[in-house]
Amino acid sequence: MLRCTSRTPFFLCVVLLLLPTLATAEIKPETLLVQMRDGVSLSTDVYRSADWTTGPVVLVRTPYDKSRVASVAEQFVDAGYAAVIQDCRGRLESEGVFIPYNNEGQDGYDTIEWLNRQDWCNGRIGMWGASYFGATQWQAAAEKPDGLIAICPTATWTDFYRNLYQGGSIRISMLTSWAARMSQPEGATQPTDWNSVFMRLPLSEVDDQIGWPIPWFENMLTHPRPDGYWHRLELSDEVGELDLAIQHVVGYYDFFSRESVDNFKLMQERASTLSVRKKQQLILGPWDHGTIGRSKVGDYDFGETAVWDRNAANIDWLDRFLKDTSKAKLKAFSPVRYFSMGDNQWYDATSWPPNGVKHTSFYLHSNGNANTRNGDGRLSRKAPRSAQPADEFVSNPADPAPANVFDENREIHQVTFGPVDQSSISDRDDVLVFTSGSLEEDIAFAGNAKARLFVSADTPDADWVVKLIDVHPNGFAQNLVVGVMRGQFRNSELELEPLEPNKVYEIEVDLGPVAATVQKGHELRIDICGAYFPLFDRNTNTGKGPYNGETLISHERVYHSPKQPSRLILPIKR
Repeated sequence: MLRCTSRTPFFLCVVLLLLPTLATAEIKPETLLVQMRDGVSLSTDVYRSADWTTGPVVLVRTPYDKSRVASVAEQFVDAGYAAVIQDCRGRLESEGVFIPYNNEGQDGYDTIEWLNRQDWCNGRIGMWGASYFGATQWQAAAEKPDGLIAICPTATWTDFYRNLYQGGSIRISMLTSWAARMSQPEGATQPTDWNSVFMRLPLSEVDDQIGWPIPWFENMLTHPRPDGYWHRLELSDEVGELDLAIQHVVGYYDFFSRESVDNFKLMQERASTLSVRKKQQLILGPWDHGTIGRSKVGDYDFGETAVWDRNAANIDWLDRFLKDTSKAKLKAFSPVRYFSMGDNQWYDATSWPPNGVKHTSFYLHSNGNANTRNGDGRLSRKAPRSAQPADEFVSNPADPAPANVFDENREIHQVTFGPVDQSSISDRDDVLVFTSGSLEEDIAFAGNAKARLFVSADTPDADWVVKLIDVHPNGFAQNLVVGVMRGQFRNSELELEPLEPNKVYEIEVDLGPVAATVQKGHELRIDICGAYFPLFDRNTNTGKGPYNGETLISHERVYHSPKQPSRLILPIKR
């Protein structure tokens, strides 16, 4: 069994954690070559019980080696399905050339067509899996193949651009680590100096730093706007037209959280019929990309209540729509089931955000000295009534504010979106800290958090990163959600507008979906800085993007006054 170590690249760990534990298969699969429309054959394992005649099928498509899904295939067989596991085009035992997501729609469609021709398939087909597995489900579904009835996409996307880029910045560490692994030539070794890889400018040369050319990776890095390059990976229009039962699963700390939640909302609000809208379920937990269903995430343990059996829940979901048994069909389900951090409890709702939340502002205050957690930054429900000095911090691309503390216990390639103590990071002078002080009563919220800030910079571009934090009585500063806005992207993702030096702009920073109770005696806090490295790339601050080696140090300001009321906005539960 492979294990993550301190030297294992982050995204490889994610892949291993998302997959079930590899076990020796008790049911020997039949390996077949399934031919696609262009003549390319994909290696496909078929698992069936010894007495199988015909029935529903669960299809799983993976770029990570179909043999690693053997234990899940057995679970499906035990649950009364035939399980079909396929290596994606150009991967492992399948023919063709692997270009991420390039052929998954038509290959998924062709595979489902092939399944419909097999006498052991009764024409009722579901799909399963997380991350890339999940994307293959959406891409196949968008082709509308006959027989596809239910899917279980976990932690994935229908618009790949919006998962790689947030507010104009790119998730550089995740994409880089994954690209390096997925393109690694035989005999080549992974980089050891990941800091140099992530810091490389221009971005188009990152693969040079890795050690081998990755053309598709370069293309993703050099298309920072949702232009024509991304159209083939944008499925939003098709999603609302689907007649599918879909169980959407994701964690708050997952880099796919926004897209997964938006997919559910899109299906609930825009699906063509009421029947389809009622066949949607959203599961939101306190997890990151590698810990779906677990209690320990990052440096924090949410307790046994956070544990969730994903495979069992997915099978229950598929049973309901793929089987004819009354037991499966009558089993009740809640449209939304979400975990609230802090009180560590599950709640049911009919929509996201839950009905009845009130969007409530928490205003920024200071005397102009909010730098570090020892500064005078305050967070209050009362708006400023008099002029207050702006707070200023420096954003230096050569020394970007980190997302995590990196030391012998967590090297830079192990950076995580999960909860990691932010205390020492907030000791940096380039971080503004605004806190409520010790709460006299609980604050409970559920929905999408955001910040509206009045800002300026003395450079043509700059980033504003906003972190929502729950400070525990023992000092542990738990990051709940984070958002970033690149100045040039403030009004449009397509028509970029450089900043005028020192001009004040109002910007909105999306922090994403979250549910939490910041308890009495804790502190509600937001930190504001110019980077979240290397989870997001550094802004060069030049206005030219990261496409040459030029960088500028930016002096950024955040304003808070009666006319410029910078604030955090939370969906407070009533």
